[in-house]
Amino acid sequence: METLVVGIDRTGDVPAQADVSLPVSGAETLRELIFELGVADPEDATVNALLEVLSVARDIEADGDSATAAVVSGTTEGVVSADQAIAEQIDRLIETFEPDSAVVVIDSTEDERLLPIIESRIRVDSVDRVVVRQARDLESTYYLLKQFLADEELRGTVLVPIGIVMLVFPAILMLSNIAIAVGSITAVIGTFLLYRGFGIDERLAKLSTQIQEALYSGRISIVTSVIAAGLALVGIFVGVLGTSELGLDSVQFVTAMSFAYFSVPWLALAAIAVAIGRVVDEVLREDKLRTASLNLPFGALAMGLVVRGFSAYFLERATFIDAIVIEPTSLGALTIRGLTLAPEHRLGVFVLMGIVVSLVGIWVASKVSSEPEQETAE
Repeated sequence: METLVVGIDRTGDVPAQADVSLPVSGAETLRELIFELGVADPEDATVNALLEVLSVARDIEADGDSATAAVVSGTTEGVVSADQAIAEQIDRLIETFEPDSAVVVIDSTEDERLLPIIESRIRVDSVDRVVVRQARDLESTYYLLKQFLADEELRGTVLVPIGIVMLVFPAILMLSNIAIAVGSITAVIGTFLLYRGFGIDERLAKLSTQIQEALYSGRISIVTSVIAAGLALVGIFVGVLGTSELGLDSVQFVTAMSFAYFSVPWLALAAIAVAIGRVVDEVLREDKLRTASLNLPFGALAMGLVVRGFSAYFLERATFIDAIVIEPTSLGALTIRGLTLAPEHRLGVFVLMGIVVSLVGIWVASKVSSEPEQETAE
């Protein structure tokens, strides 16, 4: 019975510290690799895991069975690339040695996530988790703190916020009472945790790169995005100004409807500007249009009309805005009577306009998307 004893290194420490061809197999080759890794980094837990691979293979051979010691390793290019590399190495080991089963040796929960990949290719009889024993004394704690302080990312993530809190808290405490000081510090810590937890710093870095690429490539969407941001600010300003002119001081439902009523036209224009920029970029870059991109401007306009209609309905029922009045008009012998729209009629008109705009968008998108297919058929 042939057993494959394989050590897993998902993080790619083995190829990073040793010049080897993966996968590594054979007890003698593995001993040379362990020696090279141990000299490069004596504190690395991977060395202990590879020693465990040799130990398990030796125990299996002592029982009279045949065992092959091996190690597979991922890459540092990303999780998906690392898992694909390890899957390919497992396939090569199975093809070369044709084992009946496998014993997997891991040293972290990160490596344990690869078990389904291995189990889908060969029967796994055992999973050996290596836990390195550490000295629990003052000296061990000292070296752990030393390693922690040497990590630049951890220093910036943990020590900097603690230092800011320790500096700001006494200052706030001297200027105000304990409740305000504790509340302010808690708010700052909560904001920082959300900032790191949602990865806002990474998103801002990506946004900066995307803006630079857009500027260098001459995309129109960068200009329309700036226009949209300006229109959105105008919408917010107009909404706040319109709400204040109506005399709505308290935060209530009518206040929210008032803000929506005055700001939605500008916000809809901002969304339309962004959508048009994306459409133009697709035409210039790919020389074709997707149906979803064509629907965006019409969808933004339709939503703006519907929201405007509902907000106007609530404000008119609350007597904060006047009804729509159509004055009587005479066109020669034709006389048109005056008409005052009720709140329900006004809402119905805006909802109907939104539906019509949405249907027009669907029709335009279908017509434009079908033209290339007809040209291709010809």
